[in-house]
Amino acid sequence: MTGTVAYAYAVARDPDGSLEEALGGLPGVADAPVRLVRTGGRGDVVVAVSQVPERDFEEGALRAHLEDLDWLEGVARAHHRVIEALAARTTVLPLRLATVYLDEERVRLMLEERLAAFADRLSALDAHVEWGVKLYVEAPAEAAPQAGAPEPDLSPGRAYLRRRGAQRHAREDAYRDAEEAARRIDAAVRPYAVDRVQHRPQQGELARGPGENVVNDAYLVSQEHAESFRADVLRAAEGLPGVRVEVTGPWAPYSFATPTEAEPLRRAAQ
Repeated sequence: MTGTVAYAYAVARDPDGSLEEALGGLPGVADAPVRLVRTGGRGDVVVAVSQVPERDFEEGALRAHLEDLDWLEGVARAHHRVIEALAARTTVLPLRLATVYLDEERVRLMLEERLAAFADRLSALDAHVEWGVKLYVEAPAEAAPQAGAPEPDLSPGRAYLRRRGAQRHAREDAYRDAEEAARRIDAAVRPYAVDRVQHRPQQGELARGPGENVVNDAYLVSQEHAESFRADVLRAAEGLPGVRVEVTGPWAPYSFATPTEAEPLRRAAQ
């Protein structure tokens, strides 16, 4: 197996035909150059592709690679690099990581078949960015409390129960603060957010950093309100100990490339 397949990064708008030249020299996955695939019917909607080794992306090999975090990180970085380069110049619809076709002709046929839907979605996402908002609870662990200084009025058993109770109350307070932070953030984003996707909270290898991730949302916000959105979300959780808010972005609209069935927030313009 020595051939190549076509790796598809994103669908993008190329109104003046200058996008491919702007991407010149940008390495994609496997350091391959990035090209644009067009259809004859409407040349301003394109798919960014590059050639990758078939041996790494055929079904069995890809399944094994997806368990290899080092390989996966390298592909994800290249995928993100191309999409960010596109997003800096135009509206994009990011495709899923490791989307491959047998060849560029198959990519062109896919684009031709879905051209109208892609064009509509690109128009809907024009001049919008994605922000990620994660909420973490940094509550005390439920480990057995350490023996403290002796309390003269309490037996050792009662002193242990008192410390245990204080630890439980601290955890309950932290989760209560997290609920309050989530409520405040929901109110803070409504003037700005056009749409929201609620992702599953991250755990295991994906949950890097302290605390338990309890909220993992993505918001679609107009570029005009991007910085106001970020500032208001961070301000919403102030004064709540045991809670940490992480705001990431602005990103290309990864979570909104296709319409979601999640309950949307009301549009800011309404």
